[in-house]
Amino acid sequence: MYNKRTMKNKKVHVISTIISESIAEETGIEPGDILLKINDQEVEDIFDYQYLVQDEHLDVLIKKANGEEWILDIDKDYDEDLGIEFENGLMDDYRSCSNKCIFCFIDQMPKGMRKTLYFKDDDSRLSFLQGNYVTLTNMSDADIDRILKYHLSPINISFQTTNPELRCMMLGNRFAGDALKKVDRLCADGSGIEINGQIVLCKGVNDGDELERSIRDLTKYIPNLQSVSVVPVGLSKYRDGLYPLEPFDSKDAGEVIDLIEGWQKRIFAEHGSHFVHASDEWYFLAGRDFPEETRYDGYIQLENGVGMMRLLLNEFDEAFDIAKRRFGGELSKIHRNISLATGRLVYSSIKRMADRAMEICPGLNARVYEITNIFFGERITVSGLLTGQDIISQLRGKELGDILYLPENILRSGENYLLDDVTVPDIERELNIEVGIVGSDGFALASDLFGIDLTGR
Repeated sequence: MYNKRTMKNKKVHVISTIISESIAEETGIEPGDILLKINDQEVEDIFDYQYLVQDEHLDVLIKKANGEEWILDIDKDYDEDLGIEFENGLMDDYRSCSNKCIFCFIDQMPKGMRKTLYFKDDDSRLSFLQGNYVTLTNMSDADIDRILKYHLSPINISFQTTNPELRCMMLGNRFAGDALKKVDRLCADGSGIEINGQIVLCKGVNDGDELERSIRDLTKYIPNLQSVSVVPVGLSKYRDGLYPLEPFDSKDAGEVIDLIEGWQKRIFAEHGSHFVHASDEWYFLAGRDFPEETRYDGYIQLENGVGMMRLLLNEFDEAFDIAKRRFGGELSKIHRNISLATGRLVYSSIKRMADRAMEICPGLNARVYEITNIFFGERITVSGLLTGQDIISQLRGKELGDILYLPENILRSGENYLLDDVTVPDIERELNIEVGIVGSDGFALASDLFGIDLTGR
């Protein structure tokens, strides 16, 4: 049942989209309308909104474009959404980072790129909504209260170190050490808050004994703290005037892996999880095989580069077997002339998978090209930081076949452009080739290699 009444209010949030066949559409809410209150409570941000709309009975106060204010009396199912999206996804200003971290990649960006690439966020709400890692230095006691009240979980925390003095130095913030105390509240008995952690490892700074200390200290937060990933610092060529960090070498990577795997055995024996994980880059750098799938605890830190290659390899193996079993002799009739381009880090792995595909499909010609990151510097080897200009300059004049496949992580959040604002059509035009975007899983890669759909298993 929906009834209209009139009230006045000051705080507003502009509605941008109404989902088709939703409660909002049924009640006459329209794009451009302004949300003022829910159940006579002002809405501070998206967390307030999501919490308040869970109730089965709502009084929703909105302001129409003509200035008229309505109260909609709504009965609905618990947790049923109203079908509203807002112009500002957070329904509030984004909180920028107050730290001056010695490892910050944004400080290593060249000048002249779009402004959004230089924004440093450190917002706990983005940690919950998008998986961003926060340092806790921007988080007030009131923020902790709201996380506990609304049971916002999981929260992703960038620890770097549990040594308070060292953390202050690494983050360039004199409050960074004390900020670690907020983890105690988040992990208090009965809180139910789940946390994932990250340590950006800097050579000669927070590695070695300091890493040992950090892992030991963080184990006390199990089970709230579900996992901790250890990732090497990314060093671009734009570091003039910044803290003098050095890259890790193969020997360093092996030592980091040995330390982490030693802790995994101890923690698994006590808690049944491996807890701390080395990102894939360490294994590439050390020239070691990736751990077996069970060591990744369900790929809990996949988005942080932990286990991505193991998952990709396993999925490709499964897709490869399906292709042989399902299509058999039909594979010999396939004729494809294609190319793939990727970053230096995963080039050899992608090349081996392409070679395997060509072994059982004689009519397949799949060239794999390694793209060196000239834009940010050769130390940056991940494909997600490749630019369009590097792809174009290094593939111009090369044999590309009928279609060039690029990994989807080169694109920005589902958009059609790369970090340097070069678009996929720009690459197609410059190289005179059709460009396909390969999904991030092994089934998508196998499907594009063979030209048959294996994604549906």
